[in-house]
Amino acid sequence: MYNVGLLEVYAIMNRKNRAIEIITLLKQYTSAMEPPMVSVLINKFGRDPFIVLIGCLLSLRSKDIATLPICIELFTQARLPQDILAMSIESLEKMFYTLGFYKKKSHLLHYVCRDLINRFDGNVPSDETALLSIKGVGRKTANLVLGEGFGIPSICVDTHVHRISNRLGLVSTQTPAETETELKLILPRNYWIEWNRLIVMWGQNVCVPISPWCSRCALCDKCERVSVTVFR
Repeated sequence: MYNVGLLEVYAIMNRKNRAIEIITLLKQYTSAMEPPMVSVLINKFGRDPFIVLIGCLLSLRSKDIATLPICIELFTQARLPQDILAMSIESLEKMFYTLGFYKKKSHLLHYVCRDLINRFDGNVPSDETALLSIKGVGRKTANLVLGEGFGIPSICVDTHVHRISNRLGLVSTQTPAETETELKLILPRNYWIEWNRLIVMWGQNVCVPISPWCSRCALCDKCERVSVTVFR
């Protein structure tokens, strides 16, 4: 039992060292890439948990390229829950029309804003349990709000993070929740927030879902290419 435990410790340390090397490379090779939507919003409007929360809810099942201009239009007019509630459902539907599930998202935003006012005095809570109690907020959204909105170390596992963390061989998981748990074992806490940001850029430009660009990937010699059968 002792030997098995020791081997597990060595395996975790090996993955931790490899993860740090990967982060160093990603910082270098993503520097010229378009940042994730949440980073663009923070750069434009400042670090605001409300903007991160609403932006994330609007981005669900929609691409950043479609969601970003709509978020900018919305937050130019509305920066508080009260501001969004002052906008009619019809006007929100018109604004969100090009997004997937635009009607559901319009109603959800009204519901969330009322909930924030009624239960949290109009503020976005900085507590994970409280965030998860809000309709439409899952672990991915909650962790993004905690990390990007409040600067609280958390690992936001979206489709890119789940896919690429497994492809690299850093984790071997079936669900985003399992990926989050495994990453917390191998990523130093000071990299938790940054991991999502870096991996999203890499996933949108290089390690794409279908036929990733392995031939021009700076992580090639550190990647185990798990489940990758077709690549360029």
